[in-house]
Amino acid sequence: MDAQTWPVGFRCLLLLALVGSARSEGVQTCEEVRKLFQWRLLGAVKGLPDSPRAGPDLQVCISTKPTCCTRKMEERYQIAAHQDMQQFLQTSSSALKFLISRNAAAFQETLETLIKQAENYTSILFCNTYRNMALEAAASVQEFFTDVGLYLFGADVNPEEFVNRFFDSLFPLVYNHLINPGVTDSSLEYSECIRMARRDVSPFGNIPKRVMGQMGRSLLPSRTFLQALNLGIEVINTTDYLHFSKECSRALLKMQYCPHCQGLTLSKPCMGYCLNVMRGCLAHMAELNPHWHAYIRSLEELSDAMHGTYDVEHVLLNFHLLVNDAVIQAHLNGQKLLEQVNKMCGRPIRTPTQSPRCSFDQSKEKHGMKTTTRNSEETLANSRKEFINSLRLYRSFYGGLADQLCANELAAADGLPCWNGEDIVKSYTQRVVGNGIKAQSGNPEVKVRGTDPVINQIIDKLKHVIQLLQGRSPKPDKWELLPLGSGGGMIEQVSGDCDDEDGCGGSGSGEVKRTLKITDWMPDDMNFSDVKQIHQTDTGSTLDTTGAGCAAATESMTFTLIGVVMLLPGIW
Repeated sequence: MDAQTWPVGFRCLLLLALVGSARSEGVQTCEEVRKLFQWRLLGAVKGLPDSPRAGPDLQVCISTKPTCCTRKMEERYQIAAHQDMQQFLQTSSSALKFLISRNAAAFQETLETLIKQAENYTSILFCNTYRNMALEAAASVQEFFTDVGLYLFGADVNPEEFVNRFFDSLFPLVYNHLINPGVTDSSLEYSECIRMARRDVSPFGNIPKRVMGQMGRSLLPSRTFLQALNLGIEVINTTDYLHFSKECSRALLKMQYCPHCQGLTLSKPCMGYCLNVMRGCLAHMAELNPHWHAYIRSLEELSDAMHGTYDVEHVLLNFHLLVNDAVIQAHLNGQKLLEQVNKMCGRPIRTPTQSPRCSFDQSKEKHGMKTTTRNSEETLANSRKEFINSLRLYRSFYGGLADQLCANELAAADGLPCWNGEDIVKSYTQRVVGNGIKAQSGNPEVKVRGTDPVINQIIDKLKHVIQLLQGRSPKPDKWELLPLGSGGGMIEQVSGDCDDEDGCGGSGSGEVKRTLKITDWMPDDMNFSDVKQIHQTDTGSTLDTTGAGCAAATESMTFTLIGVVMLLPGIW
């Protein structure tokens, strides 16, 4: 039996132990101690005493009474005490770790489903409404949503770049099939000229910048939220296997196993004694508490702010509506665009051809497919809220961990005889210290020195992600990311000079340099130029595909409108 399964089995064995094990007078035999020791350590150890004797070589379990322990037993008990402590920590954090890890996995899975659905909606739009250009547009649609997924899950891609790239590739299709239809250009160079002209002639008005703003405002908070959850898992994994000081290890041995040396195999430490030992051993871990509390509060604030154009679900599932608006706007301004393109790119040699169209799936054409309206209780925001409500219960987890371990696992119940480190007594009489490093100066059981570098690293990471979470929580209505200049860093500014209808994009055009760099948790030099809030007119999200199908979209149309991955409390 390993250390993971020992505590439960050991308690059962202890309950079956012989009577008389909780008394303080000297024992007559070491048989019970021998059995428990051999069972716990998976085998016999040579030299175990049959009866109590003097133990002058003991280092921690020192007593004036005869003892059932040898130096070798004491060393093995020391290892067992350390294993027990790790087991207690893992057991205490298991529910918290599971809560965060399953929600992080479900959040990512839901985002993947949302991306696929948004891609399907856009493909169906082209198949139904712009059939001549549907197959040519398929590659650009797929590339766009691939980049969306890569960015959400931490890759080095820039939303400003892939939004511009999508609309650059869309313009030649719109030009050839709607503005100047009926013929297909035989020159790739001419199509490239049209693509390059898009940012100068602005065929889609402010819609590309509206998309850029909405993508920046929704993808970045979701990306940060997911990365913050992964950091929470890292914090728990690290503290589950924290290294304990020599002083702590000796105190744990004295509290848990030194009673065995006197035959007190059923004894438990006094509550005050247990608190002093555990608060001393976990003093550095308790320093995490204010930062952990701020981490959860920042997650909550960001989650609350992720609605409207900050809601990735709303933005992705309505992307196809903006694409449709963009194509319509270009079509309506076709004559002007034709003149501008002819002036910039000339009149190429063109050959009439038949444009490829979507191939229809007759079964889907017959029955039709409509996206369903989502129940308000099934939204990603509501699922995220349930998770935050559950996580809020753990805000003081690290500050109260020592107390929780003593109350739930280690200490004797009030009023019962208990072990005080030397003998069985009615109550513990030493001073009980508080939690945290500063409170340990008067700890009579454990000496706490210096700081723990591992805990300091975790605190630094928590501080960093808290700043990111708070920076992505748009408390004002306006949120703008502006470049700092040649340094490549980014600052966040509040701006009130932007109309909700203007697209709020930057005036500059031309190539955008790739500036996104991934650090451990979030890039420090994001380059979303002039992103401000856009309120998209809600034209509904029901897309009627009755009477049409498309080879480019049919294959992936196995998704229904996002039924949130798991509808359990606290999970998406």
